[in-house]
Amino acid sequence: MDKQAIRETVWDALEERSIARFPFPPHDRIPNFAGASEAAQRLAETAVWDAAETVKANPDSPQLPVRRAALRAGKTVYMAVPRLRDERCFYELDPAELDDIEAAPAVSNVADHARQVGPEAVGSVDLVVSGSVAVTEAGARIGKGEGYSDLEYAVLRELGLVDETTPVVTTVHELQIVGGPEGVVDTTVPVDDHDVPMDWVVTPERTVETETTHTTPAGVDWDALPPSRIDEIPVLSARRPD
Repeated sequence: MDKQAIRETVWDALEERSIARFPFPPHDRIPNFAGASEAAQRLAETAVWDAAETVKANPDSPQLPVRRAALRAGKTVYMAVPRLRDERCFYELDPAELDDIEAAPAVSNVADHARQVGPEAVGSVDLVVSGSVAVTEAGARIGKGEGYSDLEYAVLRELGLVDETTPVVTTVHELQIVGGPEGVVDTTVPVDDHDVPMDWVVTPERTVETETTHTTPAGVDWDALPPSRIDEIPVLSARRPD
C-alpha cells in the first residue's frame, strides 16, 4: 500500500468504528480520536517529557490535550502558523504570560493569546510533538500529506534549534499503528529522506520507544522543493540558498 491508501484505510476505520472525535469527518486531517486525553497523560509520565522545558507542538485537535498539559506543567509551547504563511511563522505560548491556559493552545484561539515570532526567536527546542494519521512501532510516520510538519522540523534543524538527539513523539489511537495489535493496516510504510522519524509513539494504552533506525533530516532538502513551494512560504524564500 502507498501512503495515501494507508491514510484512507485509517480514516475510514476511525469513522466507521466511532473512534473519531470532533472535528468531523476525520478524513484529510490529523484525526482526533477517543482517548486523546489519556494518551497525553501517558506522555506526561515519560522521562523525555519531564526533561523538556520547551515544546514544539503541532496545532491539530488530537494534540490539544498535550499542549494544555505542557502549559500546565510550566513548559513554553511553540505552534506553527498555518501553512507557515508568515515570516514570523511560530506562535509562542509562555504559560507565565497567559490568562487562560485552557483556551490559549486551541488552534481557534492561539492567535489571540500567543506572541508571533520568527524561528530565530524560538531558541532551543527540547521536545517535538507531531500529529499522525498513521505510524509504525519502528517510528515511520504518515501525516495528512501536505508536508508541513516535516518542513517545520527542517527549518528548526537548519537553524540548529533541534538536532538528532531531540526526541520526537506522537500520540495516536492503537488503530492508527500500522502493524500493531489493533491496527487496521499491516504493511510496510515507505520512508522518504525528508520524513521525520518518531522516537516515541504514545497511545491511551501504552508507550512505545521506537528505537528508530531512520536518519533524522539534517535540514531543508532544497532540491526536493519546487521553486513555487519555496516562494509561497516566506520562512523558506528568505533562506533560499544562492
